[in-house]
Amino acid sequence: MKLKKLTMAEKLSMLDGCQEVPFTGEFDQTFDRGVYVCRRCGAHLFKSEHKFDAHCGWPAFDKEMRGAVKKEPDPDGKRTAIACKRCGAHLGHVFIGERFTKTNTRHCVNSLAMRFMPNGKRISTPVRRDKHTEVIQNGVIIDADNQEEKY
Repeated sequence: MKLKKLTMAEKLSMLDGCQEVPFTGEFDQTFDRGVYVCRRCGAHLFKSEHKFDAHCGWPAFDKEMRGAVKKEPDPDGKRTAIACKRCGAHLGHVFIGERFTKTNTRHCVNSLAMRFMPNGKRISTPVRRDKHTEVIQNGVIIDADNQEEKY
């Protein structure tokens, strides 16, 4: 399996389990038709028809593609983390019982962990190489590219 080169922000999110700052991800308010794939390995993760606006600040899906996501207890002991089943990259968290949709499930996913493939087309989302992407690490917002505390 060939893995994509990741930016520092992507590494912090996908390999260290950091979160994007809410309402800053490129896919939070994207509702085009297509498939969301793992930014690290390209595995298909979520179909756009399962995406919904949970008003939580991160892209939300009520269903993953069959066999694409593995679930495991989060180190905080309170949540369930989700990872790409193919490469193990951290994607975000899954929440059950919130009654947002019929499936009663919300996969809350970092945009940094995904790329978008419109229906019938090749992946069009460029690999993010922007500077000063902020992530949350241990409850502190940091500039991921410069590894310094922001707030």
